Amino acid sequence: MSLAPYIHALGRGPGRSRALTQDEARDAMAQILAGTAAPEAVGALLMLMRYRGETAPEIAGFVEALRATLPAWPGPRPVLDWPSYAAGRSRGLPWFLLSARLVARAGLPVLLHGWNGPQAPHASIRAALPAAGIAEASDMEDAARLLTRDGIAYLPLEAFAPRALEILRLREILGLRSAINTVLRVMNPAGAPAAVQGVFHPPYRELQADACALLGQESVTVIKGGGGEFERHPSKKISLFGLRAGASWTGEAPALYHETRRLAEAPDAATWEPADIAKLWLGERDDPFAEAIVRGTAELALQTCGFAEPGGIAQSLWDSRADPM
Repeated sequence: MSLAPYIHALGRGPGRSRALTQDEARDAMAQILAGTAAPEAVGALLMLMRYRGETAPEIAGFVEALRATLPAWPGPRPVLDWPSYAAGRSRGLPWFLLSARLVARAGLPVLLHGWNGPQAPHASIRAALPAAGIAEASDMEDAARLLTRDGIAYLPLEAFAPRALEILRLREILGLRSAINTVLRVMNPAGAPAAVQGVFHPPYRELQADACALLGQESVTVIKGGGGEFERHPSKKISLFGLRAGASWTGEAPALYHETRRLAEAPDAATWEPADIAKLWLGERDDPFAEAIVRGTAELALQTCGFAEPGGIAQSLWDSRADPM
């Protein structure tokens, strides 16, 4: 088998082309991950999908193929899956890392996983992990151990799916994102029952939610977030898409803060450093806007996990963050 039939189906032209079925997409991605498909065919398939637009069955099929190549999760599963695959060019510090830490303090193990392309140094996710008090895992076994110890861990993509990283980095050759960017946000490598996902382009909110439904995900919230991450802008009303009890769900989250500005804008934004994340957590930095980002993002994550009054719980967790776990 080759990718030729699938390229033919996608590329026959107006009125004749069609999307791949979930089964076809699963087989196509299995070939790509196995390295049996010609590089030219891989590029053609991904760029045709980019031109036509991805469908939920295609993404679900790709995810199924990717999951089949992953190591088995070695311990108790996290409650919340939190992917981080945005480029980060249009954002400031990754305050959402503190939001994930708040969720973990609520007793809900959180698995962050990701890979981030070239970023402004201050916006680098991995550079900010120590300041946020989050350990980076070396592989899945280490991630499971850290979840047991800390309730939260960051698992880099190359540590559990190096072939997926190779496909992701085709962007450096092709010059455009591809369906793999969506796949990685949806894949949920540890099978957590709840997931939060950010997108940069609004149409992907419904696409990712629909793909999660096909994959049997129970609870997910997808937002247009800061720089494409799951990070809530506190000065804007946020549209929510996703699933609750496996069924399609939409909602809205109101603005939380009176000041209107971009996430990367502040009087001292040019001098922000990852250490400022630790300063905010420790109360050594006074930044109500950043605090609103942290609490508001944690609220949406707690809501995804089934908390009835997530805003009050997020505030309580923030106020008591200095207390021992």
